[in-house]
Amino acid sequence: MSDKIINELEELLHANVVTTETAENIREYFHQKKEESHNRLSSIFGILGAILVGLGIILVFAHNWDNLSRLTKIILSFLPLIVGQLLCGYSILKKSESTVWKETSSVFLFFAIGANISLVAQVYNIPGDLDSFIITWMLLSLPLVYLLQSSIVSLLYIVGITYYCCNSNYFTYPSTQSFLYWLLLLGIVPHYYQLVKTKALSNFTLFHNWFISISIVICLDTISHKNGYLLYLSYMSLFTIFYFIGKTSFFDKQKLKNNSFLIVGKLGILYLLLLYSFKWFWNKSFYKTDSISETLLSIEFIIACALTLIAALLFYKKNSRTNFKEVSLLELVFLMNIFPLISAYEFSIVANVIVLFIGIFEVKRGIKLNHLGLLNFGLLLITILIICRFFDTDLSFVLRGILFITIGLGFFLANYFILKKRNRNEK
Repeated sequence: MSDKIINELEELLHANVVTTETAENIREYFHQKKEESHNRLSSIFGILGAILVGLGIILVFAHNWDNLSRLTKIILSFLPLIVGQLLCGYSILKKSESTVWKETSSVFLFFAIGANISLVAQVYNIPGDLDSFIITWMLLSLPLVYLLQSSIVSLLYIVGITYYCCNSNYFTYPSTQSFLYWLLLLGIVPHYYQLVKTKALSNFTLFHNWFISISIVICLDTISHKNGYLLYLSYMSLFTIFYFIGKTSFFDKQKLKNNSFLIVGKLGILYLLLLYSFKWFWNKSFYKTDSISETLLSIEFIIACALTLIAALLFYKKNSRTNFKEVSLLELVFLMNIFPLISAYEFSIVANVIVLFIGIFEVKRGIKLNHLGLLNFGLLLITILIICRFFDTDLSFVLRGILFITIGLGFFLANYFILKKRNRNEK
């Protein structure tokens, strides 16, 4: 398409449709766009090549490992590390402007560090567990993120510390409370901040948005001890914080796929609301300790209060600019955190009403904006709510069938009328 436009520029110039300066600007724009596309493909293939070469070297070593002398094993253990460091040094000194070189060499060195640690430990029978290995590997690899501005190593680092957190808290027994993950996560914050400021629309930033938000959601549960049920309050506030981050002017202007915080926050809030809508959820106690004072001093309660306070501050910051005239029901849901702490009554009816109103609001907004995605999202939310009630109510099968038929007709008619309206407007 771009080549076709460039080829027609001469005709447009002769017809005085565009000026010479405009034509040059158009050529420069498409040239830069083509270069960016070429660099992106080169980076992808370079990174994949570095990963495959690194894994291939490890497999070759592993196949002949038992037949090698100790000296040979040590030399081979350090060889990928030395090669990786030489490549990184060359990238910094000679190819400082090449993203392909920096990303490829840093990824190769990242895996070389892990291989070197494990191979040397095996040669000298150095004891250790998987958690200490991952922590050592990640800490030694973190400088690569800043020395070579490597976003791929940054993403691998996030995956590594997330796996460490899951392994120490979910995958092993007995599990241990580990807050080291949160300190390790802070190590990547400066690089992420730089990406957001300088490359807001790049794929690297997009992946960081998703990796960081999902990693935090996965690892928040690891702080639980005796009052794990209180983490539902923490998650509600965390999702609300994500939602408000996604609603900031910076993220709100971007495409939806780039706004992981808005998607994760909104879906997380709705998931918890649907969970709250079940009666059995409220039959369980939020307090798992012997005394209220022990509960109030528990780490789960402190984290829940801190996140709720942050959510309240973000709520005030967002809506104070409009004098609270554009407050949506979804933004107020985190206030439900107060009720389990002051009352023991069931809150399922309130949750059902809130989900229903949010669904109706999304349908109404979809019709107003002529947006099929919003319309179907609202209808889908109402459908899921009805399905949830299908399992914990005593409604007859006839009534349940009528409800599903009604929702199905609603899907069909709403989409039909919007498509009809679009066709009429196009004419």
